[in-house]
Amino acid sequence: MEEDKKPLNFLEQIIEDDIANGLDRSKLRFRFPPEPNGYLHIGHAKSICLNFGLGLKYNAPVNLRFDDTNPTKEEQEYVDAIKEDIQWLGFKWANELYSSDYFQQLYDWALKLIKEGKAYIETQSSEEIAAQKGTPTQAGINSPGRDRSVAENLELFEKMKNGEFAEGSHVLRAKIDMASPNMHMRDPIMYRILKASHHRTGNDWKIYPMYDWAHGESDYIEQISHSICTLEFEVHRELYDWYLDQIYDTKKLRPKQREFARLNLNYTVMSKRKLLQLVNEKHVNGWDDPRMPTISGLRRRGYTPASIRNFSEIIGVAKRENLIDVSLLEFCIREDLNKTAPRIMGVIDPVKLVITNYPDEQEEWLDAENNQEDENAGFRKVPFSKELYIEREDFKEEANKKFFRLSIDKEVRLKNAYIIKATDVVKDEAGNIVEIHATYDTDSLSGSGTEASMRKVKGTLHWVSIKHAEKAEIRLYDRLFTDEAPDAQKDKDFKEFINPDSLKIVTGFMEPSVKSAEIGERFQFQRLGYFCVDKDSNSENLVFNRTVTLKDTWAKISAKEN
Repeated sequence: MEEDKKPLNFLEQIIEDDIANGLDRSKLRFRFPPEPNGYLHIGHAKSICLNFGLGLKYNAPVNLRFDDTNPTKEEQEYVDAIKEDIQWLGFKWANELYSSDYFQQLYDWALKLIKEGKAYIETQSSEEIAAQKGTPTQAGINSPGRDRSVAENLELFEKMKNGEFAEGSHVLRAKIDMASPNMHMRDPIMYRILKASHHRTGNDWKIYPMYDWAHGESDYIEQISHSICTLEFEVHRELYDWYLDQIYDTKKLRPKQREFARLNLNYTVMSKRKLLQLVNEKHVNGWDDPRMPTISGLRRRGYTPASIRNFSEIIGVAKRENLIDVSLLEFCIREDLNKTAPRIMGVIDPVKLVITNYPDEQEEWLDAENNQEDENAGFRKVPFSKELYIEREDFKEEANKKFFRLSIDKEVRLKNAYIIKATDVVKDEAGNIVEIHATYDTDSLSGSGTEASMRKVKGTLHWVSIKHAEKAEIRLYDRLFTDEAPDAQKDKDFKEFINPDSLKIVTGFMEPSVKSAEIGERFQFQRLGYFCVDKDSNSENLVFNRTVTLKDTWAKISAKEN
């Protein structure tokens, strides 16, 4: 019921208006049409959530249609990855379809346009075609081939189809209006020659349809009611409609294209071409590198489907382009994992702590809450002993009054354990602290009910028992770029802004409960952040990825700079 009370976004309002004007609700049908030329990123996730969300709202089918019209860039690997991403986000498509399913129909319709004098073969070079296109304020010039006879056009098109011409030597153009104020209407290209093997049709075709020709006609074949595109396709809508005019049967539903603003996220790039460049040039370790904005990268980093769906819901559907702060995405994952992630203790920059008055061979297994935000999460047992690891930054020999962690002659509580007081340190030849000595209050065990256990101290530290600790590789991921808009400066290469500190690998020590953790499992390392088990992890080598810190550290950095 709450769903019904939410204000409609402008696309939902369009659909509601169409229904009010006579569109049969049962005719509603949507589609998500990715090109399989790369992995999907967070921008695509917004489109996925939008299209499949409309399907859920209106109980309408949503097709997954692969726009596979360019065999030189498309691969089955990308098809498989896209399907995995959509399923992982929690959505199901009604039909799995491909633009290549319609190659014969698209070709037959192209023949129809040639026969009606609405399309012709162009033999000029791409440079000559571009030069004759004109400008937005100056009309274009008709091609010499524009008045070619229907018979000659049909003959040349047949030879193109049969592979008798070289790539780039001939194209099929629609004959529309070289003086149109819309540059896309100035005799656009419908087909080009590509002698490349297609991932589904092999070498059956030597000519391939352009996106604008295949897109609207595929929508029409599938009887899509609302073709939802990103804003850059708004200027293509007139051509979309013109193409439909040439084949439209009034007995069938006519698709309607409408546009929304794509997602632009700061501190990253959203171009597949640039993401591919990062992969090919080894700036990242593949499409699923946890620093990448790809859905597979976010998944590997520890993001949840719920956090991405919630992010898409919060940013909403806009008519104008805007830049979304990545901190909002990070907020969504923190909010989700705070409720769901088990808590564990781990130390990622360890220094040894020896409790000198604790018995040498004694060990205790103490109760620790799995998640204080979830009353049903229960407890686990954590081992405690004489020698522990704590975070190096949690100790200072000399500290001011604002330092509430451990220092000489000051007390802190070890989480779920005892109150301790530091007494002295051991240093190496270079003066680095290698060991901290402390004493503990034997009656101060947390939850024991003693007067000492209820004493208030200002600091609480996490820790790990050394003899029980599980060693782990910890990958500390940060934003891939240092600049908010790395690809916005025309005089600089976006790669100049790659963050040299986007990945740091350290050795950490975890409480033993993580030994059985499975790949993809997420945890909160108390006081440190949220982490997940990486796919490189195995029984001999635990590997954790930092998903996000507990607080927005970039906001602090920005505040200092300002």
